[in-house]
Amino acid sequence: MQETAESPPGPPPPQRSGPPPQRSGPSAQRSGPSAQRSGPSAQRSGPPPVAREVLRPALELYLDIHAHPELSGAERRTADLFAARLEASGCTVTRKVGGGHGLVGVLRNGSGPTVMLRTELDALPVTERTGLAYASTVPGVMHACGHDLHLAAVTGAVDELDRTRSAWRGTVLVAGQPAEETLTGAREMLADGLYERFGTPDAVLAQHTSPSPAGTLAHAADPGTPLMAASASVEVTLYGRGGHAGAPHLAVDPVLTAAATVLRLQSVVSRETAPAEHAVLTVGAMRAGGPANVIPDTADLSLCVRALSEPAVDRMVAAALRIVRAECAASGCPEDPDFTVTARSPALLTDGAATAAVRWAHEELFGPHRVVGTGPLTATEDFARFGAGGVPTVYWLLGVTGAGPWRRARDGGPPVPPNHAPEFAPDARTALPTGIAAMASAARRLLAPAGGTA
Repeated sequence: MQETAESPPGPPPPQRSGPPPQRSGPSAQRSGPSAQRSGPSAQRSGPPPVAREVLRPALELYLDIHAHPELSGAERRTADLFAARLEASGCTVTRKVGGGHGLVGVLRNGSGPTVMLRTELDALPVTERTGLAYASTVPGVMHACGHDLHLAAVTGAVDELDRTRSAWRGTVLVAGQPAEETLTGAREMLADGLYERFGTPDAVLAQHTSPSPAGTLAHAADPGTPLMAASASVEVTLYGRGGHAGAPHLAVDPVLTAAATVLRLQSVVSRETAPAEHAVLTVGAMRAGGPANVIPDTADLSLCVRALSEPAVDRMVAAALRIVRAECAASGCPEDPDFTVTARSPALLTDGAATAAVRWAHEELFGPHRVVGTGPLTATEDFARFGAGGVPTVYWLLGVTGAGPWRRARDGGPPVPPNHAPEFAPDARTALPTGIAAMASAARRLLAPAGGTA
């Protein structure tokens, strides 16, 4: 996930007093004891237990993948391990969906709805500084966004579903998506006929690590508002005229042009965007030159823009292009700049009915005090593409910060490392079983109950 630091979830939602929300379509409301909350679940003090035979292989997979991360498009080993775990849980696995390392597992259990569980395979070009015993062994590459935990949780959930086939009917699809961090993997899997080949799901589920307390979950507080932003990634090349550092008047310095461009780009949000609008423009990289005594010929910028609507992203991209061109003209650059949008992702708008059903299942399982609502985030995901054609999507945040770091940060100590930070270190002891239980319970809620009707 292309992400910014998040605030912790807000206060817990109020207790519900009525029956669970009505489901439509294949996720019609279940009857029976699970429809009404009673007993200790409403007051549960921690995540529900996960069977040792489910948790152990999921944890082993997590530790292995965390220690051996692979970048977007190069997830061969990760895909191999993931496929092996799915096959061990009874799935039929198809490889190279999307032309790369994408894969799809299929777990059939009679007639009923089709629910797809999606997880990501790729890591980030970040040097890990967690000090963990199982830290990355690959220089400059790290699972700094939690995709390793997502993978392990999905394998545990599929294992749990395989062991509890008597409780549900239908088909579970599992999408192992490559290249999420570059916002290309979902599009490529869909373009390769994901739904045409394996069936259009009645709902698609995903979860994502968040630097909130481990053992908590957060759903969109308002299903009518995007949970995550739309975005565009842009690569820019500025052309100067190289020369001697001692004679800058004989050159056109692209480093100065790049610096001026970075500063001016900040006005796209601060002076061209309404203060109430969720919008971010970040220049993530500026590359130019080598020796101190040489003025280079070119300078490169990498930037991304994020907002809650496609028109807002379009406007910000157009403003960035105008500023880049203007700064080059002001500097007397000998060539027009190159300005290339390399990736786009739509805003993530979850389905209201399916989200309500899944949130109710989570509250039954974890207790309502551990399941909260969250407002729009300026993080970006290409998961939204799986909702093409009106397919319902459900997406929630999985807290991963241990009690100790959370308390120290709350009391004025070091802040909790966010996703994409070199120190990002999920508390797997709590977060992994929570992620397994959350995904398995969500899938069961949307699949048909055994002996019932879809």
